[in-house]
Amino acid sequence: MAKSTPLQRQPAEMYYRKELQVLGKWDQHPVPPGWNLSPIAVEKFVLGDEELGIPTKIVAESGVITRIIIGLLTDRGCLLIGEPGTAKSWLSELIAAAISGDSSLAVQGGAVSQVSQLLYSWNEAILKEKGPVSEALVPSPIYRGMRDGKLVRFEEIARCPQPLQDALLSILSDRVAIIPELSGSEGVLYARAGFNVIATSNSVDEGVNRMSAALKRRMNFEIIPAIRELDAEIAVVEREIGKLNEQSGLKVDLGRDVLEVLVTIFHELRNGQTLDGRSTDRLAGASMSTAEAVGVAHALSVHAYYYSDGKVAIDQLVHFIIGSAIKDKPEDRRRLLHYFDTEVALKEGDHWQETYAQRHLI
Repeated sequence: MAKSTPLQRQPAEMYYRKELQVLGKWDQHPVPPGWNLSPIAVEKFVLGDEELGIPTKIVAESGVITRIIIGLLTDRGCLLIGEPGTAKSWLSELIAAAISGDSSLAVQGGAVSQVSQLLYSWNEAILKEKGPVSEALVPSPIYRGMRDGKLVRFEEIARCPQPLQDALLSILSDRVAIIPELSGSEGVLYARAGFNVIATSNSVDEGVNRMSAALKRRMNFEIIPAIRELDAEIAVVEREIGKLNEQSGLKVDLGRDVLEVLVTIFHELRNGQTLDGRSTDRLAGASMSTAEAVGVAHALSVHAYYYSDGKVAIDQLVHFIIGSAIKDKPEDRRRLLHYFDTEVALKEGDHWQETYAQRHLI
């Protein structure tokens, strides 16, 4: 018998199953048709509640989360816009897990090239044998969301050509889909209560495909900004790396000094400004997002666990930062060197001097 191995990544509804159960028992507020929890409980799941033992899962203003939840209760979809790595997809996953108990209904905009792919495809073997019958139909995430009354996540909608955006518009407007190959009632799919679409789009992808003006009118827009406060960003990276290391079976403690150096470098290079207000160069080929900082921290943890008996050395950090910071823009190497010479070299603390001592690696 094959050895059972853990999942590489658990979806939010699985990882936070106990929290969702706690909220379900606590929830005495009105629950909308098709939803698992009330809007108030959904918000507590995302933003946390100390009394209930629910930790904060994302750094965001409560007003933004409230507007997203209220928007999903209307006949309008919701579009989350922001720079890469601002946790738009994570936020949509959390909300889908809380509302529908299922965050797996997801469409990748860059992977959809035909209008038919938005709703369904066909099992060719059954189609050849029996023709276009319902059992030959292979439902898409949007089809399943409409049929089952669940929230659908549409990732990177700006990567979707306009004809496909317009096809989504008709679904959001009419809440009905026609399958012309099927006859009678089988050829009409009415959306059940609970169905809606929460989409994401990177602000840097605006030029990939212009958003359909009509689709814009059918969706509420919410800007998801990068984390502004350094301490809040360190807390996010610490929380997320703890979760990743737990799922990977890694017993590693990065330590506050390593996290401070890592997150500060990402924070300052992303914002083009140091913590004390001086301007610094932004990197052209890397977003230096919080999500990337988590990735670097995880890579450092993996290295420490398998190569250093679980001990993290700050002199290894620059190796992993370089891989994230310097990609396909040669001039970014010069910018990173300049940042080290003008900022890292001047920061106080042994951990910063140990970091600067690795400048030769850049």
